[in-house]
Formats: sequence, structure tokens, C-alpha cells
Amino acid sequence: MILSIQNVVKQYDKHTAVDHVSFDVPKGSLFGLLGPNGAGKTSLIRMITTITAPDEGVIFFDGEKINSQTPEKIGYMPEERGLYKKMKVGEQLLYLAQLKGLTKQKAKQEIDYWFDKFDINSWTNKKVEDLSKGMQQKIQFIATVIHRPKLLILDEPFSGLDPINTNLIKDEIIQLNKAGTSIIFSTHRMEQVEEMCQYIALINKGKNVLYGEVQEIKNRYKQHLYKIESNDPFPIELGNHFKIHAQTENSVIIQTENADQSNLPLKFLIEKQVHIRSFQELLPSFDEIFIRTVGEHPNS
Repeated sequence: MILSIQNVVKQYDKHTAVDHVSFDVPKGSLFGLLGPNGAGKTSLIRMITTITAPDEGVIFFDGEKINSQTPEKIGYMPEERGLYKKMKVGEQLLYLAQLKGLTKQKAKQEIDYWFDKFDINSWTNKKVEDLSKGMQQKIQFIATVIHRPKLLILDEPFSGLDPINTNLIKDEIIQLNKAGTSIIFSTHRMEQVEEMCQYIALINKGKNVLYGEVQEIKNRYKQHLYKIESNDPFPIELGNHFKIHAQTENSVIIQTENADQSNLPLKFLIEKQVHIRSFQELLPSFDEIFIRTVGEHPNS
């Protein structure tokens, strides 16, 4: 495991921001850290990056208890970006890279690599305040990955980006992951979780209410819904035998009591000589799972 959170607690005055949270992040994975506003995600990230310390519990990074050297192995891009507005882009990246332990020569090599990759060499002497929000986002991303960390923590990484730059950053994240970097996403955009993440932890009111592998969770929350499409109209008596959630002339969504009954509507329609064009199980989206889980744990 690249990261192991074990029974961690964090309190501020009388408020418990993180309440006995435990989960593991597998090495080399894309991991989604989810939760509504105020759930405790930022407090958890601050402990992982050693900005604050747990009141209880322990956090292990790459097999060792987190310590003063841990931040050099982590890249953290907060939702509230932290660039120095008056500094020139090249000077700022050089400064931030050296803070992460790179030599001046190595930092310049990495800056050249990323500037060539993003085709932004002309930005070197521009001040951050003169860049658009999307351009600043690219610089923030470079500052986060320039020291080639073992773990990336990205808080709403696509916020403020247009579709073209979103895809650009997304592709780079995927390439970094393929090269072995472990990545934690903290995001509200569930479609990105479904598309990119292999594992998730859902935090609500300081507690971990859902954790596991994405596909396994989707299977766990499925409601045995099946969409059937046909070239023929569906027989009227179909609704007398099965629970119908939606229906048009040539498609129908049917719910069965369990997975063992999935073939029953097909058998019925074939007996009625209905030509079946397609049959697929409908798994819940992560938007649906998120809403259901948070609703099931309102006082967690």
C-alpha cells in the first residue's frame, strides 16, 4: 500500500472533522476521495501531507509512519491554488522544485521537460497574475508533479479548465499513473470517478461510509435493472408479469427481484416471438450511489 489510514481522528475545538477513518490506497492506483462539502476530506489531506497531525490513529506512507520527509514524496494540488501572483512563472517553478528537494540543475531540466510538453516556453518570464485561470492551472499542475512524487493528491484538478485543457491534464494524469505514480482524486464530479478511479472512499460528516473497488461497489448497489431493446412493439401483458420502470415503443427497463431472474423477461419475450435487439444490465451511476449512501448515513 502506498498509503494506510488507520483509525484517524482530528478535532478542532469541539468539532470532530475526522472521526475514526480507516482505508488503504493500493500502490499504483487511481483512488477517489469523495464526500459532500464539510465531510472532512481537506482535514484528512492535511494530515496525510503532515500539515497537521492526527489527534488519534496513525498514517503510514509506503510502509513507514509519516514523518518530516514524507512531503517530499507527495505532490499536493489544493482546490484553492497557491501560486505567487507577482512572481515570474519560471522563477516560481524553480523555487518550488528546490523546496521539494531538487537541485537547481535538475529543477531546470524538469521545467524544460514540462514546458516543452505543454508547448508553453513563452510563459517563462510572464507573471502568474498575467495568466488566465486555465493557464495558471497548468502551472499549478507542473508545480505539483515537477519533483516526480510517489503520490499525487489532486483536489478538484479540472476546476476552471475548458474541455481541451481538461483532456490535456487528464491524459497527463493517466500517463503518470501508468508510469507508477499513485494518485488520489478529491472531487465532486462523479463522472470523473467512474471514468478514471479504480477505488474510492466516501467520507460523510467525518466518517468513512463507503470504501472499496469501484466496480465491486457498483455491483453491490445494483438494483437488478435491465434494458431491453426490440425491433417489435412489446406485448401489453409484459407489465402484468414484471415491474417496468420505463417503456417506449421499442425499449423497456425491467426490474427483477434478484440476479437469478434476469433471464425471465427474455424468456417471456422470446415466447411471445418478440425480436430482441439488445439486452443489458443497468448499473447505478456514482451520482446515484453517492446520493443513496449519504442519505443512508445522515447522522454519520
